[in-house]
Amino acid sequence: MTTEGTTARIVRSADRKHWWDGAIDSWQSFPVTGNFDLASAAHGLLLVHNEDTVAPGEGFDRHHHRNTEIVTWVLDGVLRHEDSVGNTGVLRPGVVQRMSAGSGVLHSERNDNGYTSRQPLRVVQMWIPPSTPDTAPSYEERDVSDALAGGDLVVVASGLPRDADRTAITLGNRDAALHVARPAAGQSITVPDAPFVHVFLARGDATMDGVELRQGDAVRLTGGGSPRITATAPSEILIWEMHSAAE
Repeated sequence: MTTEGTTARIVRSADRKHWWDGAIDSWQSFPVTGNFDLASAAHGLLLVHNEDTVAPGEGFDRHHHRNTEIVTWVLDGVLRHEDSVGNTGVLRPGVVQRMSAGSGVLHSERNDNGYTSRQPLRVVQMWIPPSTPDTAPSYEERDVSDALAGGDLVVVASGLPRDADRTAITLGNRDAALHVARPAAGQSITVPDAPFVHVFLARGDATMDGVELRQGDAVRLTGGGSPRITATAPSEILIWEMHSAAE
């Protein structure tokens, strides 16, 4: 897909990197498992974009992060977060979470439904670098369900000065924002105009500039432009707007 001044690479759901350990089924838009140079495969500032399905009672045991802005978005189920700074959170669909690892933090994430519930957790986790390294670790979450009810594109996390008075949660990167929409069938949204954009169809079906997108598909836009996305079924769309690239 190419328009004047804009190039787009479509990454189909099945073409993502796949990792599975029996309890966690991870589909990775960028290679993460075993990759120690995330910036080499990044798109703009987006280093990691994983869609993980986690079995009941299972999850990621306590592990370390540093100098990473981690944004978590639950699609189905309930996620429990705990970290070494004393933050805890129980995330459900419609609640956006940001953990700034800064100078270093340990955290764990688990499917909060027990082993006997048979209810998997489906969650998207996204990483970008901070603008300023080695800050104090911090945590923020907010329920944005009401804002999403109309189907319009909503800024749910941002470090852009433009969004200082309206964003749901604040990112530690001044060049990035995450938008989410839940359009009904037939409803359209306009993709933000930025040098780097990542569009992910988390649920449903849609078209963009005549190209059909299915659940799990992503589009990496470079060079600006504002294409329209039209849902052809009730959908959920995550869009990263980025004004610089990872180094």
